[in-house]
This record gives sequence, C-alpha cells and structure tokens, in this order.
Amino acid sequence: MPKLGEVCHSVRSKNAGPFWITMDFSFGDQESFDRYAGASVFDPVLIGERLGVDAALVKVFSVPNLRVVKVSYARSKPQGGMVERDMHGGQQYVRLLDLEMSASADRAGGRQGDPGPLAA
Repeated sequence: MPKLGEVCHSVRSKNAGPFWITMDFSFGDQESFDRYAGASVFDPVLIGERLGVDAALVKVFSVPNLRVVKVSYARSKPQGGMVERDMHGGQQYVRLLDLEMSASADRAGGRQGDPGPLAA
C-alpha cells in the first residue's frame, strides 16, 4: 500500500493561532482526492494516537474544491512556551507521512469517492 507522503502532492503544517496546529494534505488530481480523502489515515483517533493528542481535539475537514484534507488539533501547550520545540508548527506533519493509505472503497462501509465520517 502507498504511504500518505507518497500519495499527496504536497503536505504542510502550520500554526492556526497560538493554541492550534493545522495540516494540509493536498492531492495532485481529482482522482487521487476521490480515492484517498476518506482513507482511514484521516481518522481522528489514529491521528490523535500518532501525534499524542486527545482524539476529541482532532478535527478533519475535507475541501473537495481544493482537493485538500485539512487536519487541525489543539496544541498541548500554547505556542511560544518555554519548552516549545516547533514554534511555527512546520514539522508536525512528518509523523504522519509513513501511514499506509487505503482507498475510501477499502474502508468498512465506505465507497469510492465517499469522504467517510470526517469530523466537522
């Protein structure tokens, strides 16, 4: 199976204010977006486990017009704190790049092009 970092055209993470980080997973074409936007790697529980954050604080947004899946989550400590390791949030996506992708149709109850149960 391909990995998230191989499927996405570009990936970035950044601050979304002093209390949140957001990640953008951009797909190079509509076919790739339709196939993978609902993949299990975008499940808030899996993302929360990988990033060490509460899954209830992970929000996933599918933006079909831009062929992007956005993932936002609350920082454990506010930006700029004394032990801040990534003040701008630019390195956070790296921990997700090696997750194996499965097409939306491969998910239980999913079907091709269905973004699945994305959190709003």
